[in-house]
Amino acid sequence: MNNFILKNENAIFYECGFSCDNVIYIKINNISFFITDGRYTAEAKEFVKNTFVIDGGFDLHKKAREILKKYKVKKIIFDPLNWSIDNFKKISSKSSCYFSPKINFSQKKRIVKTKEEIEIIKKAVKLGSKGFEKFANFLEKNGENLTEKELFFKASEILTQKGELKLSFNPIIAINENSAKPHSIPTNKKIKDKSLILFDAGIKYKGYCSDRTRVLEWQKNKKLNFSKKQIFQDKQKEKIYNIVLKAQEKAIKFAKPGVKTKDIDKIAREVIEKAGFGKYFIHSTGHGVGLDIHELPFISKRDDTILEEGMVFTIEPGIYIPKNFGIRIEDMLLVTSRDVEIL
Repeated sequence: MNNFILKNENAIFYECGFSCDNVIYIKINNISFFITDGRYTAEAKEFVKNTFVIDGGFDLHKKAREILKKYKVKKIIFDPLNWSIDNFKKISSKSSCYFSPKINFSQKKRIVKTKEEIEIIKKAVKLGSKGFEKFANFLEKNGENLTEKELFFKASEILTQKGELKLSFNPIIAINENSAKPHSIPTNKKIKDKSLILFDAGIKYKGYCSDRTRVLEWQKNKKLNFSKKQIFQDKQKEKIYNIVLKAQEKAIKFAKPGVKTKDIDKIAREVIEKAGFGKYFIHSTGHGVGLDIHELPFISKRDDTILEEGMVFTIEPGIYIPKNFGIRIEDMLLVTSRDVEIL
């Protein structure tokens, strides 16, 4: 078994069931070490699985080097994406051990989810979906004249169930022309009658993320929901919405075990390009979701990953007309033995 050393919180959580913001994790053969400081040792001892908890005091790197020396480790794998230059120097410069770089080492281990992980992710998606429903109800009753900043605050409160859950990422709530910015930052722009609203959000359940994007048109005295069946007063918005929906549906239908991720991206992109909006689709078609909100596999024209049963990822094509509006529709998918399941 390969020896490895980790710095990333989610990678460490995957290995032992607990993590924190100051930890080094080492696995040598079948022996695991969770090196942290006195602020976290009590909780670590309570929650880690099959791992020795070590108080590294004010110098975790020194303690890690001592362990590598004690066990005569000659070579150890690390992910250079998760270490700053300074931290890597601290742990490697005074060690005779060879640090072997492997980019996305942990994410590659996690790319196929276990049955237990899948059940947790399904629960996360379900809780996130309920949050969307409650937020739609809030928008319907109270949305008029509220700003994106106010909506951001309220969406966060609803999604987290007032602190019971965590957010996968800061919700994206964008009105009209701000929706043309894929990762729009909340402003003081207000909801008015017939405002287009893009909402992208997710929650964490037992460490695992959900991710979803919907678009609707706010109208006075109209029942609101975040289903994918939407009607717009503006025919241009409705036209582009239906193009994006078609791109997503075709990509989902194409996805199955054995298919390359870049070919899924191609399917979605071709629909949008044939409709004449190719230059307005400015990001990849999707990404893996798990402990990280963005992880392997990436549904991109640069990714050659072949889908396998147990992989979880998003399909989220979009069209963004600068200074006008943007449409994105996103769902999470699970690869099954024969096709995919929309979560």
